Amino acid sequence: MPFNFKVEGMDKLLNDLEKIGQVPQKHVTASARKGMNIALKDSKANAPYDTGMLKKGIVMKGERARAKGKKVYRIVFDRNMNDVFQKPNKEGKVTGYYPISQEYGFFAKNGRYIPGYRFIHDSLIDNTSKIEKTIVSEMQKRIDIEIMKAGLK
Repeated sequence: MPFNFKVEGMDKLLNDLEKIGQVPQKHVTASARKGMNIALKDSKANAPYDTGMLKKGIVMKGERARAKGKKVYRIVFDRNMNDVFQKPNKEGKVTGYYPISQEYGFFAKNGRYIPGYRFIHDSLIDNTSKIEKTIVSEMQKRIDIEIMKAGLK
């Protein structure tokens, strides 16, 4: 389901990037983190609540990037809570992963499909423009500080 969008302020950001040359990785990381915090908070707010463990287990994890000037964050479930999320059946086999079944849905024992809540997916889709604006504005603010330090303005 591709969708098109235009990020406001991107032209000014690109012009400022040309002035300072390379973007310090710490600015990219901080800007991306601040933007994805919006999706993280919304995911936690919309997560189904039974015991509160699902909400507690939603975390943001940064991927390691080989390319400089790039940072990717994902909303995932905390691996340290797998003992809570995975329960063995009577035979001792782990058959499902609770957070994924709540996000995407599952088939009940009677064969009926139970749809998922899509709380992480929806938090990303519903907040796309807000996330983009936050990342661009945070990056712009940090680049302006770098420009001032370098005396380029």
